[in-house]
Amino acid sequence: MYAAAVDPARSTLDSAIGVAKVAEENRIDALFAADLLSFGAQGAIGAQEPLIYLSALSAVTTQIGLIATVTTTFHHPYNLARLFGTLDHVSNGRSAWNAVTSSLGEENYGDQELPSPEHRYARAAESLEVVHALFDSWGRGALTPDGRGGAVLDPDRVRPIDYRGDHFTVRGPLNIPPLPQGRPVQFQAGQSAGGVELGARYAEAVFTSLTTFDDALTYTRRIRARARELGRPAGLPLIFSSFHATYGATEAEAARLVREQEESYDFEAGRRLLEDMLGGGVDLSELPLDRALPESLIPESDSVHRRRGRVEIFARLAASGRTLRELILEARHTGHWSAAGTPEQLADAIEERYRAGVLDIVTVGGLDDPRTRDFVTNGLLPELRRRDIAGSDYRGATFRENLELPPLPEAETGRVAV
Repeated sequence: MYAAAVDPARSTLDSAIGVAKVAEENRIDALFAADLLSFGAQGAIGAQEPLIYLSALSAVTTQIGLIATVTTTFHHPYNLARLFGTLDHVSNGRSAWNAVTSSLGEENYGDQELPSPEHRYARAAESLEVVHALFDSWGRGALTPDGRGGAVLDPDRVRPIDYRGDHFTVRGPLNIPPLPQGRPVQFQAGQSAGGVELGARYAEAVFTSLTTFDDALTYTRRIRARARELGRPAGLPLIFSSFHATYGATEAEAARLVREQEESYDFEAGRRLLEDMLGGGVDLSELPLDRALPESLIPESDSVHRRRGRVEIFARLAASGRTLRELILEARHTGHWSAAGTPEQLADAIEERYRAGVLDIVTVGGLDDPRTRDFVTNGLLPELRRRDIAGSDYRGATFRENLELPPLPEAETGRVAV
């Protein structure tokens, strides 16, 4: 399954519509919108709100899935259920929620400091429990066709959830009708210990930063073992990796493009980005580029509150002896998987992970750029389809059906035929 990244920080609606139409014409499975909550954070100047953005794109598409990243730290679960439930209705069953706990933005929500990871993940777990219970609060038969194009409501089949937790008290039920998918597809992003536990327990797909094949193998074994302990269906959660690709018509061209990107890179800005990847509590401004980081500057992941998963990645890279220059260049991809080559070589990299069972979903970015779009639509996708890795058409009417996810248990869905 492939997800096309939509970057609202750099896109007008017109250009995003163009990406959406290209993606759907090429039978890419979903559009994926990230979210950043602070001005200037990693380039997020003018970043639009993803749910509204994807709602607009739902009107100009008919089959492609719509994955919106929205935080649990700064939103109430009742509002989240109404927002995502409405997106599922307006898109006829194509919505998905990528739940995150956020590593920034607290200054805009009344907090002086970002809550601890433990607090954020505890709140996230309650948020997911509440949202899922609200989606399930309409029982089968709550709405039945009246034969005249309308429906008859049986209020006794619409159940309050009466949720009381440490963070939320929600009576319910949800005040919008049962969703076309029962529930939107549940994605989750986070790779620290808290993130793994949350993803193993609730997620149908996890969005990951897996720089190397060994990282992917270790992470997949860890989260799926925990999911099995929790009684989740086999094969869940699906592994969703971001793929930062540099395309070339030849291997030499791809290598040249990478070299030119590195030679033109702003290393001072790169220092600041790397500092952020290491948790924001280190000062790299005076260090020489071609020396390794002193051990005293490599943080322990449990000593930082922000993006522990990223801290673990870059602390591990720093401890391996990479120079500051190498770490800065790696930080351009913010810990995500990157590769360069011809479409065939990039297909090799994807196939290795796919055949090993550590990759189910991968992003394809750059569809707004004519050159990259050509490499993706006329090179990479046909090659992956030739290898029987990517499908050639949509499989069902909803995003859940297109992902071929196991059905929701009867007790966990209020899905009805209306």
